[in-house]
Amino acid sequence: MDIKKISSSENEQIRLLKKLGQKKYRDEYGKFVVENYAIIHDALIGGFDCESLFVTDVFVKKQDEKTAFLFAKAKTAEKYVIDDRLNKKFSELDCPSGVAAICKKNKNKIDLKLPAVYLNGISDPGNVGTIMRTALAFGFRNIIVDSGCADIYNPKTISAAKDSVFKLNIIEDTNGDWLLKNRDNYCLVSANSNKGKELKDFSTKKKICLILGSESHGISKDVLDIVDENIKINISSEIESLNVASAAAILLHNFSTL
Repeated sequence: MDIKKISSSENEQIRLLKKLGQKKYRDEYGKFVVENYAIIHDALIGGFDCESLFVTDVFVKKQDEKTAFLFAKAKTAEKYVIDDRLNKKFSELDCPSGVAAICKKNKNKIDLKLPAVYLNGISDPGNVGTIMRTALAFGFRNIIVDSGCADIYNPKTISAAKDSVFKLNIIEDTNGDWLLKNRDNYCLVSANSNKGKELKDFSTKKKICLILGSESHGISKDVLDIVDENIKINISSEIESLNVASAAAILLHNFSTL
């Protein structure tokens, strides 16, 4: 097993790790960083490999079994042991974990035979990641994000999405025309807290594309103008609205049983 040692902050791999903390470089290189042992572990178990794997010398000493697993399971990855101080140079975490992987962006195409979730202007990465994880749990394997959404490969999004980022079909709707192009393939359903059909009264024989918007701005007017159904969740009058990720969980669970 070829394991290389890195001790210089000027090393090409360390500089790349630092660059990938910015969206423009993630887009340019088509790569992102995962700094979470559990996510890397689950991805490797699921058959997904990484391009490069890094563990600190401190992690190796304290977590020998975890290190052995990562090095054995990441069959095609370049493997590196780095000085602990270098981890702090590139890490996006307040407390660096001692492990990091560079992975290629998900290139899975949308499968029009499966239901979908469309995210409209959801800027909070934690919400985006949580919705991704929930969507996978209920069989909604297609995720479409518009240009107003948080970056799928933001470290905070990855932290919330877990290994779903490897398993879902994900695209960015940069031109904002995906819904129009796919109206015949889906029943476009918007989650609208102010109006719409009650969830218990909704049914369709078509595949569902659930459209979710931000809590502060809701779904944009141009999207609302083309939806097939507005759906609302009845909640207490003491609460104005649900967190979008919470609403997504309720709706996706219900739609998965239709």
